[in-house]
Amino acid sequence: MAGRFDPRPTRTTVRGGHVVVPGQARAGRAAGLGGRTRSWAPPWPVDLGLVLGPLRRGPADPTFRTTPDGAVWRASLTPVGPGTLRVSVRAGVVEGEAWGPGAEWLLEQLPRMLGELDDPDAFEPRHRLVALARHRRPGLRLTRTGLVLESLIPSILEQKVTTDEAYRAWRLLVRKYGVPAPGPRTGTGAGAGAGTGAVAGGGGPGGGMFVMPAPRVWALIPSWEWHRAGVDNKRASTILRVVQVARRMEEAVGFEAGRAQERLEVVAGVGPWTSAEVVQRSHGAADAVTVGDLHLPGIVGYALAGDRDADDSVMLSLLEPYAGQRHRAARLILLSGRTPGRRQPRMPRGDIGRL
Repeated sequence: MAGRFDPRPTRTTVRGGHVVVPGQARAGRAAGLGGRTRSWAPPWPVDLGLVLGPLRRGPADPTFRTTPDGAVWRASLTPVGPGTLRVSVRAGVVEGEAWGPGAEWLLEQLPRMLGELDDPDAFEPRHRLVALARHRRPGLRLTRTGLVLESLIPSILEQKVTTDEAYRAWRLLVRKYGVPAPGPRTGTGAGAGAGTGAVAGGGGPGGGMFVMPAPRVWALIPSWEWHRAGVDNKRASTILRVVQVARRMEEAVGFEAGRAQERLEVVAGVGPWTSAEVVQRSHGAADAVTVGDLHLPGIVGYALAGDRDADDSVMLSLLEPYAGQRHRAARLILLSGRTPGRRQPRMPRGDIGRL
């Protein structure tokens, strides 16, 4: 049940895609922002923080904001150009407002982004902890963005480093090489006009929102700027290979999830961990379980069998009863907050930009 009596999110629940949306229960349409609008009444409860949470790359992600009026803002590079989307829920009705060349595309995609194509009823809990987590999160649905690169590039940045390092690199590169998000200059609607400046939804350096760089811009980032952002040559080279075949990558949206992963993994440096992280967001893939993760096997093993030392093979064995829904099961386990206590030092944080 959402509300002020919700448990305080832990690092594990946040990793499960939980983002706090302040004032969501009181949200309403922001007046006078001048964008294109759409209303949609889904026949299920919508929890914006749960559905859209996996799309945020850290609390200062320049492409994602939550605001005190209960809205979630996203800046995206759509197939028809940059766009900004504001989403809120009022009395069970989803209110969307969008700006920029990509506005119509974002509003058309809105129901799918909020889980219209997901089928949570196909999931049958096999463990008490999973059943309880599902009961506590009735608004959980799997998002489907219909965009590949916006998940692929930050997922590559997250390879083999701490989340803080990856979030910092994403933030610095998007702010420096992206474009200001189209739309009003304030995410709250107070005194906002329908200009073309960045949305300042609060939080993060400068407070503004940015649309991620286009593929050609990623390809032209100098080597020293990758270095300053703390991105090693291996990850930078993988991103450069990806943007060279950006059109082929985006074509994977039209494939089923397994075939889409195969398409992504054709690029050297994109493996099963990265491809799963992408299709979970771009396709709403309910069975795309993340393998090769440093922490997930131990969390799943501990939650389902008391085995904090579980590896990928043990995790997959434990998730076998959820075949077809393994990603959803893993998210519910993360959202349960049940995690083994730390027995070893945190992964050391590096900063090659200081070298």
